[in-house]
Amino acid sequence: MYKITEELRKNGFSINLVSKIIERNNFSKIFNTLEYFCIFLVADNLEIFVENKKYNIPGGNAAFVGPYKQIELGNVYHKSIYVIAFSRDFFDKTSKDSFYLNSHLFFNFKSEIFISPYYGTNDYNNILLVERLQKFSRLNNEQIYLSAAHNAIESLILDAYLNENYIESISPENLEPSNLVNKFTVLLQRDYKIHKKVSHYADQLKVSSRKLTETTELIYGKSAKQMIIEKVSFECEKAIRFSTRSLSEIAFDLGFNDEGNFTNFIKKHLGRKPSEMREMAG
Repeated sequence: MYKITEELRKNGFSINLVSKIIERNNFSKIFNTLEYFCIFLVADNLEIFVENKKYNIPGGNAAFVGPYKQIELGNVYHKSIYVIAFSRDFFDKTSKDSFYLNSHLFFNFKSEIFISPYYGTNDYNNILLVERLQKFSRLNNEQIYLSAAHNAIESLILDAYLNENYIESISPENLEPSNLVNKFTVLLQRDYKIHKKVSHYADQLKVSSRKLTETTELIYGKSAKQMIIEKVSFECEKAIRFSTRSLSEIAFDLGFNDEGNFTNFIKKHLGRKPSEMREMAG
């Protein structure tokens, strides 16, 4: 979030009512998750924009949002909507934790957000998750409180897998490559507008471009360059279809030197001119 709470800055974990976070952010409903992983506990219906795409989340769901995502919230006042925010360093203690973080819940090329029902009734979850953590926070024992917080996050993640009836096939020997690839996707989410070359991300991750590409091919079956192109293409298409800005404004915002380069990129990778795509979008 833009105004990081002291608890999150100090411990790498926090749980707060979303309405309180908005008040602390000078009543702005626009945030960025920065390097933090977020789980929204949506007891009441929530309208949320993630990377400019609208999602209507019914009450009784958990919404998983990865790092470096732009978020805009709808009306949250007088609603029981909490957000758990945590850093990788806080949660990632074992290979099992790495498996949970390096998963489709937080890193998903098909959607900017993952929505899952969370177990039990809303009242049940309020007692099990929110009130329980609040009680632990009052014990004046930070170690126990943070342990309870870790367990709460793990429980929510496991419930998401249970409801989807899906377990990813990342084998233990691929956890380290998967970790590298997901650090790449975090950097890509942050830097895709400015940096579109593999070498930039390889330098940031302190590996060679060849190593990064070999790793993305192992995990995703595609090169690092292809992942960059897919990310930029996805953002271009989304902006063309849903933004009211002019094509030249979109081109500039997405890091293209001019509208001509932008048009050539769209034609090459999406098969149509931007003007044609906008016309089709109505």
